[in-house]
Amino acid sequence: MDRIVTFGELMLRLSPEGYERIVQSDRFNVTFGGGEANVAVSLANFGMNASFVSKIPAGEIGQSAVNSLRRFGVDVSNIVRGGDRLGIYFLEKGASQRPSKVIYDRAHSAIAESNPSEFDWDAAFEGARWFHFTGITPALSDSTAETCLNAVKAARAHGVTVSCDLNYRKKLWSREKAGRVMGELCKYVDVLIANEEDAADVFGITSEGTAVTSGVVNTEGYKEVARKLAERFCFKYVAVTLRTSISASDNKWSAMLYDGKDFFLSKDYNVHIVDRVGGGDSFGAGLIYSMIKGKSSQDSVEFATAASCLKHSIEGDYNMVSVEEVEKLAGGDGSGRVQR
Repeated sequence: MDRIVTFGELMLRLSPEGYERIVQSDRFNVTFGGGEANVAVSLANFGMNASFVSKIPAGEIGQSAVNSLRRFGVDVSNIVRGGDRLGIYFLEKGASQRPSKVIYDRAHSAIAESNPSEFDWDAAFEGARWFHFTGITPALSDSTAETCLNAVKAARAHGVTVSCDLNYRKKLWSREKAGRVMGELCKYVDVLIANEEDAADVFGITSEGTAVTSGVVNTEGYKEVARKLAERFCFKYVAVTLRTSISASDNKWSAMLYDGKDFFLSKDYNVHIVDRVGGGDSFGAGLIYSMIKGKSSQDSVEFATAASCLKHSIEGDYNMVSVEEVEKLAGGDGSGRVQR
């Protein structure tokens, strides 16, 4: 079975119950998540052979994090154990016009302080077909940026397809450093995934007629963004997720895929949000699955967008849906009627 390798940080997530604010809550729900781990779990739920690489502390909290991946069948054999702490993030879910808020407590985490020499990429890529990482991981430290560069170079040497979700996080690094580091990494990327802000924040490529905060998305402008990205880095595919934010509770969600020649647009979904964290990761997983399965570009973007749409209805970072559920929605059945 084709094996997909992902690399990144797995974190402890603490969230107030329901829509309480952090300052008013006296209890927190505990889950685990992180961009590349979320992708691995989604792919495992699709029946794929997914492997996650990271460095995670050896104690009980670290073991609980690893167990959260094992529960869904993710291969954890290439995780390095050690370090002093697991990264933490607090999520306050927004509602209506109040936005969600993320607070990081991830400084000096095991992976951020890991050494590039700790990771054996030749072993990790044995029998692998695909490698996925996000722009979050190289933002953690100079050492993780070096490890990412080692990984994409090894993937290229092993003939492994590489995908990257730009995932710019302003709380982790500056636009200037992101552009410099990601510019080098993207030389080895085959499939790039970005949202309506990433291309502008990381590479200064913008879309005319779009104002993210006012909810205006110009699809035609993003075609030019995708074309410019592909031309600059010779990507084989560029996927752009398109989110129109009506409020924190309701969004319109769609995506576009560019194959270097033609553009393919998905259906536009009206999404009532239960939990939007991991939405982009579920799109990435859906795209990887579709491409490995040989789906057409149109079917690939439809499947990926439908998978992400469903994730918005699920608590936690992980997208716990099946191929059948995604294909049903992608096929046009978004009624939400009870299945008996």
